[in-house]
Parts: sequence; C-alpha cells; structure tokens
Amino acid sequence: MSAGPAPARAVPTASRPLASRALLAAFGFAAAVDLISLLAGAELGHQLAKPLLMPLLAAYAVTRGAPKPLTVALLFGWGGDVFLLSDADWAFLVGMGSFAAGHVCYLVLFGRRRTSVPLAAAYTAVLVGTVVLLWPDLPADLRIPVAGYSLLLTAMAYRAGSLGLLAGLGGGLFLLSDTLIATGVAHWPQLPAPDFWVMLTYIGAQYLLTAGALRAMYGERRTTV
Repeated sequence: MSAGPAPARAVPTASRPLASRALLAAFGFAAAVDLISLLAGAELGHQLAKPLLMPLLAAYAVTRGAPKPLTVALLFGWGGDVFLLSDADWAFLVGMGSFAAGHVCYLVLFGRRRTSVPLAAAYTAVLVGTVVLLWPDLPADLRIPVAGYSLLLTAMAYRAGSLGLLAGLGGGLFLLSDTLIATGVAHWPQLPAPDFWVMLTYIGAQYLLTAGALRAMYGERRTTV
C-alpha cells in the first residue's frame, strides 16, 4: 500500500520573528536617515531614504500576517511618496491620487466597525474649517481635487478609530501631515524645516495605522517581535 503524499514542511516559526525584526529595524533606520537628512538639508539622503519607507513597512506587515488591504494601502502610500518627490504639478496630482487609493484600502480594512459619533462631529468640523480657510489661497486648479481628497482623508482618519487607539492616532497624524502639505501649497506661513514635520507625522501615521490594524485583528503578539 502507498503511504500517501508526504506532508508539506512547515516554515520554521523562528524565521518570521527574525525577518520581522530585521524589516522593522530597516524601516526605523530609513526613517531616521530621511528625517535627519531633512533637518540637515541633505536632499540626496531624503531622495534615497523616502522611497524605501513604505516597502519596508509593508514587508514588515506581511511577515506579521497583514490583511491584503493594509499591505496595498501601504504600497499606494509608496506610490504617493515617489511622485511627491517631484515638484511638477502633474506629479502632485498623481501622488495625491495614489494616497487617495490608499485611503480607500484603509476604509475597506476598517469595514463596518463602530466608531464614536462625537468623533465624527469633531472630524466634520475640522474638515469644513480647513477647507473653508484654505480655499481662497489654493491654486484654482487644485481647489476641487484638494477638497475631494480632504473629504476622503478625513473619512479614513475618523474610521481608523474603529480599530482602537493606535490606529486612531495614526489616522489623526495622517490628517495633520497632509494638512501641513496643504498649507504649504496655499503659501501659508510654515514651521522651520516644514518637510521634516510633514514626514515625521506621516511616518508616525503609517506606522501607527499598521501597528493598530495588526493589534486589532491579531492581538498583541502580532505587533511585537
């Protein structure tokens, strides 16, 4: 009699935590290089480090068992990062579109989980106030795209709270980061080293959204290595 097919060999469980640690460390290193480069005015360091951030974070998330919408959202964030390295108007619009697609993926990830009604009112007030204040100072051809993108971004930031505190903070930081970009487009007065603050809040946002999503779906053990 045949003994039947041999059982598939399991992937050693020790390899995943090791890969996760390495990828998270690489993400942290790339983030540090990017932020230090922005503070130092080292444009080459920023150009090299920024495109590495989201692929490394996405790879880390995959090793922790990330659902597909989370991974795809991070990769759309990578597309936005790359296009926003250019100062061209068309690149800004394409980059904004890539981030918008990422927000849709996040909304799919959040599903129909319940979120606070008072929080919805607060985010609605932030959205309306920001758009009203920025509108006169935005270039005419960017007003409608920015308003539409702001609506989608605010919806994502609000719904992120359905996955808990970490993801909720990530959504709020994402909204803050993109608002800082919008004030720059509107030529409002900026903080010293404005790109540093944009990237600091953005990197924190994407990491917290990732960690919050993994924790909400799989528990503490999937967000630590």
